[in-house]
Amino acid sequence: MIFKFFPFLLWFKGYKVGEFKVDLLAGITVAMVLIPQSMAYAQLAGLPAYYGLYAAFLPPMVAALFGSSRQLGTGPVAVVSLMSAASLEPLATAGSPEFIAYSIILALVVGIFQFSLGVLRLGMVVNFLSHPVINGFTNAAAIIIASSQFSKFFGVYVDKAPHHYETMMRVAKAALDYTHIPTLIYACSAVVIMVILKKINPKIPNVLVAVFITTVISFFTSFNHDAIVDVSAINDPTLAAKITEFNHATAEIKKLGDERAEKGKEMDEVKAHAAGGHGGPSIEQIAVQSEIDTLTVHMNHAKEEAHLDRKYLRGLKFEAVIDKNGNDKTYTFYPKENLPVGIDSSGTWRLKLKNSELDSSQLIIMGGGAIVGKIPKGLPTLEVPELTVKTFFKLLPTAIIISLLGFMEAIAIAKAMAAKTGQKIDANQELIGQGLANIFGSIGSSYSVSGSFSRSAVNLAAGAVSGISSVVTSVVVVVTLLFFTPLLYHLPQATLAAVIMMAVIGLVNFSGFVHSWKAQWYDGVISVLSFLVTLYFAPHLDKGIMVGFALSMGVFLYKSMRPVVSELSMNEEKVLKSSEHYRLKGCRHISVVRFDGALFFANASYLDEQVAKFRNEHPDLRYILLDAKGINDMDASGEEALAMIVDRLRAGKVGFAMSGVKGQVMAVMERTGLLDKIGMENLYPNTRTAVAALVDEIHNGTDLPEGGCGDCPLTSYIPVAG
Repeated sequence: MIFKFFPFLLWFKGYKVGEFKVDLLAGITVAMVLIPQSMAYAQLAGLPAYYGLYAAFLPPMVAALFGSSRQLGTGPVAVVSLMSAASLEPLATAGSPEFIAYSIILALVVGIFQFSLGVLRLGMVVNFLSHPVINGFTNAAAIIIASSQFSKFFGVYVDKAPHHYETMMRVAKAALDYTHIPTLIYACSAVVIMVILKKINPKIPNVLVAVFITTVISFFTSFNHDAIVDVSAINDPTLAAKITEFNHATAEIKKLGDERAEKGKEMDEVKAHAAGGHGGPSIEQIAVQSEIDTLTVHMNHAKEEAHLDRKYLRGLKFEAVIDKNGNDKTYTFYPKENLPVGIDSSGTWRLKLKNSELDSSQLIIMGGGAIVGKIPKGLPTLEVPELTVKTFFKLLPTAIIISLLGFMEAIAIAKAMAAKTGQKIDANQELIGQGLANIFGSIGSSYSVSGSFSRSAVNLAAGAVSGISSVVTSVVVVVTLLFFTPLLYHLPQATLAAVIMMAVIGLVNFSGFVHSWKAQWYDGVISVLSFLVTLYFAPHLDKGIMVGFALSMGVFLYKSMRPVVSELSMNEEKVLKSSEHYRLKGCRHISVVRFDGALFFANASYLDEQVAKFRNEHPDLRYILLDAKGINDMDASGEEALAMIVDRLRAGKVGFAMSGVKGQVMAVMERTGLLDKIGMENLYPNTRTAVAALVDEIHNGTDLPEGGCGDCPLTSYIPVAG
């Protein structure tokens, strides 16, 4: 039992010093990929870059200690990061303290759900998400993730629209208006470096090299140079009024948001007092809901005003005149179109703003590109996130989807690596490991994490023998947080965007659509629809999963309601096969019917319909033999339908027999008395024995109508003419 609770103890059975050296090197190699990737993914999740390092601190180690895979690299991943951001943006502004708190709490809820599934041995629940659905979703998510980085490629800033494609249209318009060329060069250079190094030798840490080169160049070329000035230093008479207008709209949004939050609490209290009442909502509930709706309408108007003001302010372009006095610099800015004649300027500058109010005395004017900036030195504070029942149930629907998607990705990677290493993978143990990684990660200020394709591949390629490599990876991240964060200050945001784009390119797999279509046309349709719905409703990615899941369940139910029911005849290989599929002549007097699947309430009537059809097709029918070896279960509805079939056939002077009845079906027939009704003499151990007995009885033991059967299709190969 000790290995069940502490699976990492199995690592040390026969563990050698040489293997530790390999694990040490593999762990350091993975960390070199993980550190820049985690920072990039954190921004994809709507968080400051250093929260990616927090997510790379505890989760890799905990997942390795309590999971079943020894090479799985856990940490921030692209799809989970995007799902986390998309699900929380309606609740708080990306990057705000509230948003960060929600992200950490979401990781805790995801961990609790995954851990619960693992403890309850419910790992098979992931089977409800079919491969076609995952393929469609993953392809769409990869495109959404890659395109979401375009703004950082071009150095433009836009507000997010309700739909992702609308946001991309805004990015395109902003890029056409003005693209920061140095930013674009950095992004493209990072992509080129990673592509070339990957082709030269996949073992080279191309991500780390790209980060190192661009960061060094960024430092020596002063890629980022911002100026903090008073509004009076900008010679634009309309700017001060526009800033005031923007601040007013922003303050109004906050004020209305606080009021709506208070009304939400009031609504909870009203509902609590009304609990146990009868009928619809009370007058108090209707009144409070009306106030909430009114505040929401006003908030939407204020948000639209703030969006238009922000769009205008971001579109302003200035020329700067810099006066140097020793080490001090004095900036004077002019609108680009109103630069006085004869004045030399220093390029294009733009106003930096987010969703918060602007301080007119401390305006930030950007003269260069965006960088990561200051990263807090030291480890995150270890504390359990404050999780209330209300917050838990608010985040649970999103947490379920993230949990299942993240675990499916993790278990798929683990199984793929186990096929190469010969290791045994326990899905439930892996759920426990991933769950604990998210739970302990949230205590260390991590957002939701999962297994990573790219980092697991690096770990395996580096020769990792045990989970000690993941422990080493966590230790390297700790050392980075303690001592090396200043080195990341000048890392260009464009490089992180390039890292994300390169990471998700491998997720695009359009051949999966063709493969699904070849397997079953409806699987291809489901995959394509999941892809299109996910793209259309992005950033609400759960819509694509829901639609794909509903379609898959619909197909499953339809197939369960209409299982394969076929009439058998002898083929040229002397085997009873479907007469319709193989175009074989059927016997006029004996119909051998095969039913594949459980006989239960959803399809019981369908068997009745098919038996009636076979009777109509064979006016001279004397006997029906039900080949039951494909029936693996039977419920009360199935038993009732079978009993009615027996009664109707015998009332019509048609015999009934069964062959190949399985034990569980036989037990139902015994308990309900159906076995006595059919008669043991009409049950045969297999179809061949049953056919031989019935052919002898019907063909040889009685007088048949004129013409008889001749060579019976149940004993001779007789194809359909033509």
